[in-house]
Amino acid sequence: MKLTMYRREGCHLCDRAEEALRGASVPDCESIWLDWRGPLAERYGTRIPVLRREDTGAELDWPFDPWTVRRFLGP
Repeated sequence: MKLTMYRREGCHLCDRAEEALRGASVPDCESIWLDWRGPLAERYGTRIPVLRREDTGAELDWPFDPWTVRRFLGP
């Protein structure tokens, strides 16, 4: 399953989200770095970090912890 995390440089919440992914034993997650302007910033700017499942398009907004990530990813 391909996962993407939308994030910003210097975002302490994004760093905590990475810790939650490690705690949930997520093996691989692509990071998309947001600028302050543009379509991705408009869509995700106030919601970051956001974890997205590329297979279903489902998105998990912050806050989340390892348990929430595991539940989001399913069995």
